[in-house]
Formats: sequence, C-alpha cells, structure tokens
Amino acid sequence: MNAPHITLVTIDLSFHAASAAVIAAVLEKHGVAVSQWRAPHERAFELLASGQGDMLCSAWLPGSHGRYLAPIEDEIEKMSALYAPYALWGVPDYVPTDAAAEIADLAKPDVAARMVKTIQGINPGSGISRFSLEIMDRYRLHEAGYRFLHGALDDCVSAFEQAVARRDWAVVPLWQPQYLHWRHRIRELADPDGLLRGRDEATLIARKDALRRLSAAAIADLRALRLGNQAMTRLDHLICKQGLSPDEAARQWLSSSATQAG
Repeated sequence: MNAPHITLVTIDLSFHAASAAVIAAVLEKHGVAVSQWRAPHERAFELLASGQGDMLCSAWLPGSHGRYLAPIEDEIEKMSALYAPYALWGVPDYVPTDAAAEIADLAKPDVAARMVKTIQGINPGSGISRFSLEIMDRYRLHEAGYRFLHGALDDCVSAFEQAVARRDWAVVPLWQPQYLHWRHRIRELADPDGLLRGRDEATLIARKDALRRLSAAAIADLRALRLGNQAMTRLDHLICKQGLSPDEAARQWLSSSATQAG
C-alpha cells in the first residue's frame, strides 16, 4: 500500500520554512510522504484554493492573511495555532523613548531630521507591507521625507543591520517572531490607531478533502502542536544565521522538546 502524500505549501520566508519543517517531520513520523512548495503570500493561497496544495503553513489569522483565506474558508480546516505573530514598526533601542515612543512621533521635525528616510520593507503581498503603506498615509510620512520600499527579506534585514552598525536612527517594518530579535534589541513603536492589526494566530490550515488521507493519530498530533514565538525566533535564527537547513533546525527543536517533556 502506498504511503499517503501531502503537498505542504509554505509562504516563502525563512520563519515559515522553519515551522513547515516541523509540520513535515510530524507527518513523516506517521508515514506520510510530504512535498513542500514555497511561494509568495498570494500565490501560496492560490495553490491551496486550486487543490494543488493540501496544507498551508501558516496563515496569520485574522489580520494579515484573513482576506486571502476568506474565498475558500468553507473548504478549509484550521488545524492548530502554532504561535502568536504580530506586525510591528521598530527602532533600535538606542533611539530614545522620549524622542520616538509611537509611530506618529516619526513625523516630528526633530525626529525626522535624525531618521534614515528609507523604510525598507519586504514583498507587497505581506501583511506588514500592506499595513506599512497605510501607516505612511495615515501619518503623512511622505511629507516628512520618508519613503517605503518593497523588496526581499534580505533587503529589509541588511538595511536595518547596516543602520545599527552606523548607530543611525532607523525604522524597521518587522514582525514577531523573526530572527533579528535574537540578535538585536528592537523597541516597538506604539500603534494606538491599530494599523498593525494586533496579534494574529499563525494557523496550520488544510483542505478538508486532504485530511481524509491522514490517520486519526496524525491529525491529533497536528492539532496538538504548539511552537510559540520564542521557539520560532530560535528556529529562524538557526536557519538564517547558523546555517542549518529547515529540516535540521526542526529536528533539533523536536529533539530538545522531547527531552524536556521526558
């Protein structure tokens, strides 16, 4: 008898790859063959909707990815909330709090004069990028000389780390969990208008028709899986800064979790 097969769609960012590797390891423990397909945000949900993908790791719900899930929600099962992500605008902790405590403070002339004017984001389909454009408009940051750029994750990370190396004042549009938090002290700017949407649940979602291929034990293990923000930040750091593959990082985390549980 052939092993059941699952195509796991992963949003093409390192921390999504980290959690997807844990999901794949759990499935493989139950004899499930797993193929992974990495794609940008919108494309990932299109693959799930078309049936080319069986599971997606992970949908940030309800804020960041809710609109992508809405058209197919009746066809989808929410399996487990793996961690509790949220979007943020942050500054290095050496930027004084009395200068910039909340996002609106960036428009103050004395603060804008000190800040790096380019705010480097990631791809336009991400929640943080959509929210950042709203922030730019709400606080009229263009008029204060700022510009928001889309790019790759490496562009965002490099821009921030170069600013820190120079001790420049700079804004990073980021999220928790993310490996930069393992390496740097990043102070979140308050968001009193809620433009960053607050906390989401990073949810493993699956097509209901695909779940029929899995055993009750495999489904139970997926439903019970919890990673948490600290573990995700650590996994992301292992992959991006210590050179482990997502599979190696997942095995290390699963092994340490099993040891602690024992």
